[in-house]
Amino acid sequence: MVQLTVDLIAKNASHKNRSEEDFGQYLQKITHLNLSDKNIDSIGHLAFCKNLQVLYLYDNQISQIQNLDFASNITHLYLQNNHISNIENLSSLKKLEKLYLGGNYITVVEGLDKVRVLRELHIESQHLPLGEKLLFDPISLNSLAKSLSVLNISNNNIDELGDLAVLENLSYLKAVNNQLKHMEDLEVVLKRWTKLRRIDLTGNPVCQKPKYKDRIIVQSLTLESLDGKEIKEMERRFLINWKASRAARKKSNERMTDEPAAHVQFSDSGTPHPTLPFHHSDSVKEKANYLDLAHEHKVERKPLPRIHERRSQMKTQVEEKSEVSQK
Repeated sequence: MVQLTVDLIAKNASHKNRSEEDFGQYLQKITHLNLSDKNIDSIGHLAFCKNLQVLYLYDNQISQIQNLDFASNITHLYLQNNHISNIENLSSLKKLEKLYLGGNYITVVEGLDKVRVLRELHIESQHLPLGEKLLFDPISLNSLAKSLSVLNISNNNIDELGDLAVLENLSYLKAVNNQLKHMEDLEVVLKRWTKLRRIDLTGNPVCQKPKYKDRIIVQSLTLESLDGKEIKEMERRFLINWKASRAARKKSNERMTDEPAAHVQFSDSGTPHPTLPFHHSDSVKEKANYLDLAHEHKVERKPLPRIHERRSQMKTQVEEKSEVSQK
């Protein structure tokens, strides 16, 4: 059992043979303290270390975050690879910017509602119960919405990112080896993360989806790196133009399908026979207009005499001419 105390700090101090007064002054001036891999299982009272800014306690046996009320000036806290199961007792760390908790036993990301300037949270590879995933407390997420820019949640069985959409200033997300499957869910959060520069989703099922890379690049216009590979601006422009062209073709096809459907005629047997709708050509339409005009302005015509009446008249005329010649 090893507790982090002033005595332990004294044993690991780089300068030996100090008087008690000198050591007290040393504790007040110290800004960086590295006590990693010392088999420490608890954090004692370190009230003298008021100016401590960076504390390294990774690779120990610590089971609880405690006794950090003195640490109002800490900006970086390294607690990865311990036995911590709860995020707690951080309300005094008003200046905390980077928190490293990877490799612990945390099941819920909570207790961060008072650390409002936190920029980086590393909580990857938690030792979770079989079949469970890392969860996120909405209160903590809302508190971090404007400050958090870097988030590492790799290896935590996470299957969706919807809860993280509130992180409006997120610039780098590392979510390697989780259970993200649905491209549509991913596109929703990408719309919200307007400052995202880097994202790494390597090892997730969604990476096997068709056009996975293309869809992400088109969706996130600020993204500069995907799964560790740089995104070139020329590539993005090509994909955006391709998407626009595809959307235009789709819209054109939809307009065509909205036109009147083919007419259907039924035979005597009741079987429908589709026939295409008849469209008049321009010449036919002109002829129809001409006929309508002629109908409006009717011209009276004298009826033609019948054929036999005409023949009778001609016969009479011939006989009359014959009589005249005989005389």
